[in-house]
Amino acid sequence: MARDTTDHTPLTSVSELSAYLAGGAKPKDRFRLGTEHEKFGFFTANLEPVPYEGDASISALLKGMQEKLGWEPIIDAGNIIGLGEKDGMGAISIEPGGQFELSGAPLKTLHETRAETEQHLAVLKEVADPMGIRFLGIGGSPKWSLAETPRIPKSRYDIMTRYMPKVGTRGLDMMYRTCTIQVNLDFASELDMARKLSLSMKLQPLATALFAASPFTEGRPNGLLSWRGDIWRDTDNQRAGLMRAAFEPGFGFDSYVEWALDVPMYFIVRDGRYRDCTDITFRQFMDGALKGKIDAFEPTLGDWTNHLSTLFPDVRLKRYLEMRGADGGPLSHIAALPAFWVGLLYDDQALADAETMTADWSFEEVQSLRDAVPAAGLSAELRGVPLFDIARDVLDIATRGLRSRDCRNAEGADESIHLAPLDAILKNKATLAQELLTLYNGSWLTSIDPVFEQYQY
Repeated sequence: MARDTTDHTPLTSVSELSAYLAGGAKPKDRFRLGTEHEKFGFFTANLEPVPYEGDASISALLKGMQEKLGWEPIIDAGNIIGLGEKDGMGAISIEPGGQFELSGAPLKTLHETRAETEQHLAVLKEVADPMGIRFLGIGGSPKWSLAETPRIPKSRYDIMTRYMPKVGTRGLDMMYRTCTIQVNLDFASELDMARKLSLSMKLQPLATALFAASPFTEGRPNGLLSWRGDIWRDTDNQRAGLMRAAFEPGFGFDSYVEWALDVPMYFIVRDGRYRDCTDITFRQFMDGALKGKIDAFEPTLGDWTNHLSTLFPDVRLKRYLEMRGADGGPLSHIAALPAFWVGLLYDDQALADAETMTADWSFEEVQSLRDAVPAAGLSAELRGVPLFDIARDVLDIATRGLRSRDCRNAEGADESIHLAPLDAILKNKATLAQELLTLYNGSWLTSIDPVFEQYQY
């Protein structure tokens, strides 16, 4: 997320929180997709991470991108920490460990998403090459320890860094040493939101398995296919993981709000300053917990939208839905991840078919699958059936959904072409993580360094 919100509209009732979420509903012909992807910056000369400050640095990259794109700088305590497109559509932000992120504009087709990503990477390369910087497209930092990883001077991250070790064992690894690909998708109504969130929550472990790409940590195999997926198992379980309510009848905006109200806050922003609020929940904030502690103690709509951005369920609800299960990866994966979800969720028949397939999957079964996937990948089983077999059926549904949309590129191809990397994974019976391990134990001669050459942007 590039910037936090400062909407001063006062909040006086819990119903306003649900109404805010409901305001995201839109007609199907206005559905769009917004793709986000993160990547690790490194120096080609020595494979060291890129610091925040200096002539060749994260801040220098941001200033160079600002000059190329004409986007507006986002400043926190005097430091440039991101860029925003002038129309508010796209943004560039920096994750806590210097991971460089594009939050793409809301676009109509996957072909546009692919083109947007290619343009972003081309401009970034123009800026980064003279500094000797390239970017690595996988899901976990393969070489650097936490101590060797840069820290970005952003107030939000300072609060999170202090708080994470209090609520889990892996939060700092999540913040500083992982990368993801996400897609943000629309809903038409409360019922449409509930159907999509419930289905995608059930299928998120499958996305983690398909896009597994983090098998290395600190220069050696870590025993996992998705180290990133394993990290999320103990980051902050009050705000992360599966939501039991999404598996129950009657799930809706109120259900999500009731859950979110009882998650501890991170901060509020007052007069441009971040105030640590990790000792209270949003419900307590609504009940006046900060009265007498600060002048502007009443909650605002900006506080609520910021709080929503600090929740980390596998599928996050804002005024759209965020699919959060996938590791970062190469360019082909940046297009494949949104293709997977758009194919399943944006075509009525595909959505219905996928719902039928998963209708009786229980919370406990999906939780068990989620726990197994980081190590077992597509070999993990649901009711004795390997995810590999389930993946084939789900991918067939997604393919039909994309073909039904019939969005063609200049060459006449529909959007299902963007699922090709996933078809290849199932055909070859090997995820990117497994390919990386094969290379490590083969032609790379048990060295981690070639990953920077072969999987760089």
